[in-house]
Order: sequence, then structure tokens, then C-alpha cells
Amino acid sequence: MSTTLRADYLVIGAGAVGMAFTDTLLSESDATVIMVDRQHKPGGHWNMAYPFVTLHQPSQFYGVESLELGNGLKDEVGLNKGLFGLATGAQVCGYYEQLMQHRFLPSGRVQYFAMCDADVNGEFTSLVSGEQYKVEVTKKVIDAAYYMPSIPSTHTPNFKVDDDVHFITPNALAHLAKPADGYVVLGGGKTAIDTCLWLLQNGVSPEAIRWFMPRDGWFLDRRNAQPTDEFFQYSIGNIATQMKAIAQAESIEDMFDRLEAGGYFLRLDPQVRPSMFHAATISQAELTELRKIRDVIRLGRVRHLRANEIELAKGSVPTSPEQVHIDCTASAISLRPSKPIFEHNLITPQLVRAYQPTFSASFIAFIEASDRSEAEKNQLCGVLPVPDKDTDFIRFTAAGMMNQYLWSQTDDVKPWLKSNRLDGFTQLMSGVPKDDEARQAILKTLRDNAMPAMAKLQQFMKELG
Repeated sequence: MSTTLRADYLVIGAGAVGMAFTDTLLSESDATVIMVDRQHKPGGHWNMAYPFVTLHQPSQFYGVESLELGNGLKDEVGLNKGLFGLATGAQVCGYYEQLMQHRFLPSGRVQYFAMCDADVNGEFTSLVSGEQYKVEVTKKVIDAAYYMPSIPSTHTPNFKVDDDVHFITPNALAHLAKPADGYVVLGGGKTAIDTCLWLLQNGVSPEAIRWFMPRDGWFLDRRNAQPTDEFFQYSIGNIATQMKAIAQAESIEDMFDRLEAGGYFLRLDPQVRPSMFHAATISQAELTELRKIRDVIRLGRVRHLRANEIELAKGSVPTSPEQVHIDCTASAISLRPSKPIFEHNLITPQLVRAYQPTFSASFIAFIEASDRSEAEKNQLCGVLPVPDKDTDFIRFTAAGMMNQYLWSQTDDVKPWLKSNRLDGFTQLMSGVPKDDEARQAILKTLRDNAMPAMAKLQQFMKELG
């Protein structure tokens, strides 16, 4: 027998997306919400993150609209020096607990059920007591866990690992009892980057690290994602540079070359052409550190990890039981297929702006609270397909540009963007004095190249089929 509950919205997932959606829904409507999550407290996958994880973009761009994450200060030391701070995993979790306890629950319009397994049919079960619940949803269900990433601490590797291999996740690094003869980092994404940097910053010699890189990726320069007027030439200037590089590109390869030359893209090794784009963001100082690791193995994905040998898709490499093998192969990028965000009584939040999942969730909630048809809502919330390989950048960027154009033509959206804390760049672009020649020149470059860039992206998409 189950307990029956009633609410306007059922939000499945109290992670970054579910919290951002609910926060804006509370601001834009008088709706009631039931939130259900498998974790023991708000924060989603952040509750299981490795201890040295941080955001890889400034804290100001993360969280929910109503409460700033972080202290708004720039880092004065470390590899992020001179740039705005990056919240740690513990800070993110504390932030979401504060939101739940001091905004969501006191509103009287939110009920929160932790440690529960839910489905989009409105039923959920406690993982602790076994009690079952049925929610009578008067409006819609929000599947905020649709893009739940793979977590290193719970990830099952897709290769065989023999029992006599010293094999750990990044979570276990902080609990090592003694130094290893060497450290083997498996994976080429953000977790691997974080792990390599953590080892280097804790005194491990670059010569003691072997980095197994299945695919090289294009990186984004964190300096170009700073939220204040001080960085206008990098943030807005970077967008203008991006538009000009795309518009003038003579081929797809030439486009990537121009984007790299203009400072939009970074790569680990100038001699190795990246084939992956997961939008990992790093600083120039971090890139300098990573390049100290010279033993980078590019023989494809791991197939079998033995005590004395690592078998890969394109060959084998010796190892030893005295080396620590760190599994960084879990992907923070969920490659589930894109789908319409609004489907009858179901909302599936996905990216509607590049690199900003929490802004996207906030925007979707704003559109949901407006008086629009489902078709109109979906038109304003075009999904940016999650990128994986390098050329996915093309479709990803074109979709984001189309959304931005539609928003600029929609009367109630324009002021909302300008006032939304998670947006940031709209305020920067709209506040440039007419007599500021340098910044006006950047805006002119952006305007002059936006439409040609869109045309070029469409041409490239046709070439890719």
C-alpha cells in the first residue's frame, strides 16, 4: 500500500539541474513542488565526488538564480590565480543544503524526499524504509536526472581488471598510506585532468606519472569565462573571435585552427590533433602544469589491466603491482539522446545554452511558468546536443546561436536574461557605453560575423551529413 501525495510538479533529482529549475519555478509562479532524490542530501552527484574536485568555471555561473555561490573573490594563489574562485565539492554540497533548508522548505511549497528511487510515472520508494509513494501531479513531472553523469566512485570500468592490480578511483587518492612507485592515470577527460594536477600539486614528480590518453580533447580557456566587466576583452571578445573564426573558415579543419589561433581553444600537445570535445575548461597555468607530464600513452582505450601489462586497443604497455592505477574513465558527459524538453506532462531539462547546465534549467523553468503553448516553449528551448567528438562542436554551437537569436527577438525573455544572475554576459554586452570605442569594436565584430558564422556552420553540417 502506498501513501498518496499531491503537488503541481514532481522534480526527480535534487542535483544542480533540479535545484536550479525549482528555484526559478518558486520565483516565477506559486506552484507546489515535490522533490525526490536518491542521495541523502541535496547536491546530486556532488555528494559522491572525489575530495579534490572543484567547479571548472567560476562559481558565479553555477548554482541557482536566487543565491550566489561563492564569495565573488578572485583567487590570489594557485593555478587559478587572477581568476574568479572555483567552489569545491564540499562548498557546492553545503550551498545546496542551505538552499533546501533556508529557501525551499520554508517556502511551504516544497516537499523533499531524500534516499528515494522515483520514476516519471509519479511513483517513488524509500531506499531506507521501503515505504512507497504515489504523487498526484496536477501539472508536470521534471526528469532532472536524465543527464546524470557517470561517477568515478561508483563507475564500473568497461575493461577487465585482474585482482592483483593496484586499482583505485580518484576518491581513494587522498587516503593512500604510502607513496607508490608510480601513478598511472587512465582517461583523458576532466577527472583525469584534475587527478594529474592533484598529483603534481602534491609533489609527485612528472616523471612518476603515466597518462593514458584514449583521445585528446579541445579545451576551453577559463580566462574567457569570467563574469565581470574587467574581463570584457576576453569574455565577450572571445565570442567575437569565435564568430569571426567560424565565418572566415575555409574548411572544418581550418575552423578549428582559427579558433585555436584566436584563443578560443587550447590543446595539451600542439603536435597532436584533438578528436574529442567535452568542453573541459582549464587555465593557462593548469595547461602549463599538465604539459610537464611527458609520458602520455596514446594507444586507444584500455582493454585489460593486468599486474604487469596494460592491454590497449592499439598495443600493450608494461606496468607493475607497485604502481597505482587510477580509474578516470567515468564520463561526466552523458551521451543519452536529445529529446524535446516539453512533452505533454513531462519536462526533460537539457542544455539550451552552451556550457551552462544550471542557467539552462533556470531558463526552462522560466519558460514553463510563462503562458505559452508546448510548441512555443520547445521553440525557445532548442536542445544543444551533448558533444563528444570534435565535430560535434559545429551542431552544438549552431543550436546555441539559434536559441540566442530567438531569445533576442522575444520581449519577455530579454529583460529576464539581463536580470538573471546565472547569465552574466547579457549584462556585460548591454552595458557598454557608446563612447567606449574598444568595446564597441568588439561588439561590432560579433554582430558583423554572427550571421556569416551561422551560414558557415550550416554548410559544415551539410558536409558532415
